[in-house]
Amino acid sequence: MSPETTSAGGGASYASAGVDIEAGDRAVELMKQWVKKATRPEALGGLGGFAGLFDASALKRYERPLLASATDGVGTKVDIARRMGVYDTIGHDLVGMVVDDLVVCGAEPLFMTDYICVGKVHPERVASIVKGIAEGCVLAGCALVGGETAEHPGLLGADEFDVAGAGTGVVEADRLLGAERIRPGDVVIAMASSGLHSNGYSLVRHVLFDRAGWELDREVPELGRTLGEELLEPTRIYSLDCLALTRTTEVHAFSHITGGGLANNLARVIPDHLRAVVDRATWTPGPVFSLVGELGGVERRELEKTLNMGVGMIAVVPPEAVDVALATCADRGLEAWVAGRITERGDAAEAAVLTGDYAV
Repeated sequence: MSPETTSAGGGASYASAGVDIEAGDRAVELMKQWVKKATRPEALGGLGGFAGLFDASALKRYERPLLASATDGVGTKVDIARRMGVYDTIGHDLVGMVVDDLVVCGAEPLFMTDYICVGKVHPERVASIVKGIAEGCVLAGCALVGGETAEHPGLLGADEFDVAGAGTGVVEADRLLGAERIRPGDVVIAMASSGLHSNGYSLVRHVLFDRAGWELDREVPELGRTLGEELLEPTRIYSLDCLALTRTTEVHAFSHITGGGLANNLARVIPDHLRAVVDRATWTPGPVFSLVGELGGVERRELEKTLNMGVGMIAVVPPEAVDVALATCADRGLEAWVAGRITERGDAAEAAVLTGDYAV
């Protein structure tokens, strides 16, 4: 046996079990340059500690600070990254899934930690993943204060991996957003997604790979690029956009459109006596959505409860705030539009409903 598979005395070792501590150390060294970029003045220490540190005295400026926490992953989109051999965008997806859940209640994301589980540590690959997470944190205005890389030989293949993250944010108690602020006549503003984001990939992969038999390097005229490039498009991170809206105008609620689709996620912030009515005719979903529907024979209802259909975030604002809200989004390079209204629910069962047909 080689020295890598046995200890000096011939017995079993951690290396013989498939865990390479030296490779893990190399990965940490490679990722340090990226983690340093994802910081805030309140973040203390560096990589190597057992816990990330954040100076909570910064919260003294709040009258009654409420801490918000969220955790998430990116689902089977990691399979696309693995097959493409592109690892520095999946971190944007992870950050977006976490911080944009935090900002829904009005919370400013403060810091994140990540967890990367691999079958075998490839230092450059792990560092590339962390690079993407760090870049996502910069886009979200939060610090990356720590994380964990775990090697699980025997459970994952040598090229398999998964990522997860957790984040913490803060919001002033009297500025907490949510259902209790929403009133009849409020306006639903939709913010465009960058594509599929990080939800519904089990359906997407089943349709495009299993049913249609397409390959990732296939050039797709409707998309203007290869299938793989489209599927790996990073999630739009909305946290700073949403926080800008709360500073420039009155916002009653946000809804992050993830798994479950637009109606189901919007319903989560609508009070029991009210209803959100969203008009499909106010936008045209990107071609990737119709592509999945047509190739898989997927009914519109099934698409809408699985994919975001081109809307990644919703803001619910009073009518007098609409013009400023749209102008703020435009100034930030974010496409946004009036998509619906809040009405009395009456006898209707659904808290949120889509009406009409998509614009063509």
